[in-house]
Amino acid sequence: MRGNGAVGTAARLSSALLLTLAGLLLVTGCQSVAPSAGVRPSSAPPTHDAGFLAMGECSSFGPTSFTEVPCSGERAAARVVARHDGPVTDGPPCPLTTDFVLHIGGGSPTTGRTTAPAVPQGYACMRGLQPPHPGDPGNGGGPRTITGDCVYDTGGGQVRETACDATGPHKPRYKVTDTVPTRHACPPSTALYVEVGGVNPVGCARRL
Repeated sequence: MRGNGAVGTAARLSSALLLTLAGLLLVTGCQSVAPSAGVRPSSAPPTHDAGFLAMGECSSFGPTSFTEVPCSGERAAARVVARHDGPVTDGPPCPLTTDFVLHIGGGSPTTGRTTAPAVPQGYACMRGLQPPHPGDPGNGGGPRTITGDCVYDTGGGQVRETACDATGPHKPRYKVTDTVPTRHACPPSTALYVEVGGVNPVGCARRL
């Protein structure tokens, strides 16, 4: 999922534009390093507030699928914290501490109540009902990279999130200390510029 680009030190970054982040279902996407970012189109799809997995509703977890269930039920695992129509690449980013993104669209979904009509394409930003929360700072997951997250170099000009406490399979190499509009606003200690998207699209990362 929760952009691709080039990785490098602050001293040798080019002026290439940042790519817009796209959340991926249950997967933390690679982040890129760059000095500035483009602005999201003003014609982004409107917020979705009704229908399947609307704002505030809950889903269950399944090995290959998900269902809408009552939030008070024992099967409820995560709550919708934001819901948007259209593809995730065209819509607003999910809230910072989103745990994962569900891509929705086509067919007739299964709900815990009734047979639902076909659902338009869209996406739901989900937050687990119980910890641990991969989207929280430093936990190594979620569709967005935020202040407090750690990353490691995956090779081929990319970085990926990992747990800051080194409990994950990869040792953290950099930590995002701040997010700013452009790389020029980062502190002198910055060793890496990480694409994070949103209003402040540049993550200032120091070496660990």
